Amino acid sequence: MVAAAGDRLDLPVVDLASSDLRSSAESIRKACVECGFFYVVNHGIEEGLLEKVFAESRRFFEQPLEEKMALLRNSSHLGYTPPYTEKLDASSKFRGDLSEKLKIGPIGDEGFQNDANQWPSEERLPCWKETMKLYRAAALATGKRILSLVALSLNQDAEFFDCPLAFLQLLHYPGEINESDDGNYGVSAHSDYGILTLLATDGIPGLQICREKDRHPQLWEDVHHIDGALIINIGDLLERWTNCVFRSTLHRVVAVGKERYSVAFFLDPDPDFVVQCLESCCSGACPPRFPPIKSGDYLEERLSSIYKRKNLLHDT
Repeated sequence: MVAAAGDRLDLPVVDLASSDLRSSAESIRKACVECGFFYVVNHGIEEGLLEKVFAESRRFFEQPLEEKMALLRNSSHLGYTPPYTEKLDASSKFRGDLSEKLKIGPIGDEGFQNDANQWPSEERLPCWKETMKLYRAAALATGKRILSLVALSLNQDAEFFDCPLAFLQLLHYPGEINESDDGNYGVSAHSDYGILTLLATDGIPGLQICREKDRHPQLWEDVHHIDGALIINIGDLLERWTNCVFRSTLHRVVAVGKERYSVAFFLDPDPDFVVQCLESCCSGACPPRFPPIKSGDYLEERLSSIYKRKNLLHDT
């Protein structure tokens, strides 16, 4: 069964080539307050590079399962995650989400000493690693530009947000599904955990957001594809930072009967950085809703909880 379409949602489109930074920042603020999602165009990532990333992603996921399992997710949460291993919505009645993933973290030659990444064989996929490294660099530069506008939207200096940690996640969603998975999700409902996510999709629909998570029944709206645009959404840490002025929003990917690929890029602060409410986002009448917490502690807690639920946390 293919999931029914949600209501169509028109999100703001921010042009990163605009010289009017204040106007762009105001558009981002409006989007972050209202729904936590927006598009960016003229983002600086070349179309040819994106095409190569999707092509290499497809080559990886088309490999036999035993080849992918050789890169099984490690204790740093990096590597391959097979279908049904994650269940992002704990209330889901299914054994796990339909998608399979490959996650890449900080790379040693970027100045990080502890490179826990697992790379496919260069013999099998000779261009794979270099393509992903090029995309990481381009997406990181774009992410920093967006974060500077987010900072301006909060009346902070453009360099306020320092998010040196970047994680690239490739996702593959199956086209045909078993009858036992009728109603299951490619990725079940969740909010992202870090500061900011940059998402590129292949044009196949399926992404939906719920702007009012406490409403019953929940209203899910389709996020449509715009050629040449990236989809941006804010994460839980930015919501905590802004005392819920900015909203991290529930989203999911429904099965639409077509194979689907996407590329997510997550930006996070240094693990030892303490995230606490901005002074401009709290007052005597509106005190901080969350206690200060180290970024690394928060992210580890959220990531580990997924696999503890499934009892599938693997160490290498």
